[in-house]
Amino acid sequence: MLNEDEQVEEIVARVAALDIGKAELVCCVRVPHPQRAGRRMQEVVTYRTMTRSLLVMVDRLTELGVTEVVMEATSDYWKPPFYLLEAHGLNPELVNARDVKHLPGRPKTDKLDAVWLCKLAERGMLRPSFVPPPPIRRLRDVTRYRADLVEVRTAEKQRVEKLLEDAQIKLSVVVSDIFGVSGRDMLAALIGGQRDPKVLAQLARGRMRGKLTDLEEAFTGYFTDHHARLLTTMLARIDGLTADIAGLEAMIEEMVAPFGHAVAKLDEIPGIGRAAASAIVAEIGLDMGRFPTPDTCAPGPVSLRPPRNRPARRRDRAAPATATAIWPRSSARPSLARRRPTPSSVSDIAAWPAAEEGRGPSSPSAAPCW
Repeated sequence: MLNEDEQVEEIVARVAALDIGKAELVCCVRVPHPQRAGRRMQEVVTYRTMTRSLLVMVDRLTELGVTEVVMEATSDYWKPPFYLLEAHGLNPELVNARDVKHLPGRPKTDKLDAVWLCKLAERGMLRPSFVPPPPIRRLRDVTRYRADLVEVRTAEKQRVEKLLEDAQIKLSVVVSDIFGVSGRDMLAALIGGQRDPKVLAQLARGRMRGKLTDLEEAFTGYFTDHHARLLTTMLARIDGLTADIAGLEAMIEEMVAPFGHAVAKLDEIPGIGRAAASAIVAEIGLDMGRFPTPDTCAPGPVSLRPPRNRPARRRDRAAPATATAIWPRSSARPSLARRRPTPSSVSDIAAWPAAEEGRGPSSPSAAPCW
């Protein structure tokens, strides 16, 4: 027996969708028919991604009274249209491409993708991803750039160690950090032409003085002028990167000053330092109400979903804890004892001051997971 469903179909009256590329984008607009009730009118136009063309698109969307604009996260090409639409109050929403299911056998072109995305948006079948407000976005740019420079500096330090191995200088076997004060003095002496292992070993300081015999053995090698020239370039690059990182850290401290309470709360967590706390704020913001579940906040391998009851297989074994690019001193794998947040920590996070206006429940963030 068929019964009447009291639910009324909800359709966004005036909606637009963008299929974005590097050089151009396709904009599909769907609005109500002015004369025939229940029917829709559609316009599909291709615009260049230059600023003037985007402003023409904004004027057209404003003229048609569009209240919602959706787009997929295509590389970094979505940012200029998104920011421009946001500045003109058109309520843009970034959606995850995995939520846009293409029909099997349907031809795939830019125009058809824009139309399909627009039809899904007008029926409310898409969830917006988390796009932080401008202050958090600027902080995110700086923290990510700092993480990139830390990674580059680490790679350069590894090249130094490989160069010393090539010269049969086994300093890293004896010294845990060859770029400490004593290590840098020894490397500077090598560059200056000193080759006597005993003289080089005497440059050790502190507790390293107890390893003089091992240091003399470590410096017995074949370090040449060729190695000295390469080592000079590598150390200069490391010093330059260190200075740049210090400048970025000072910039980060200035930018997180308005969010000092949240950063201090995160800094209290074991294994999370101030740099990692600033990166967390930059990635997920302050309003935890944007993420209805832990999975939407941390998708992928850092999910807090409890394991299923099944025999352990090789690929299910937890990977060893490693330092990430954003948090060099933090573990990428949470401990088993603290895998789920405690009630006190949840209440503390919920009490964070909201620095931005909420957009409602969000899908997983467009940012890479940690």
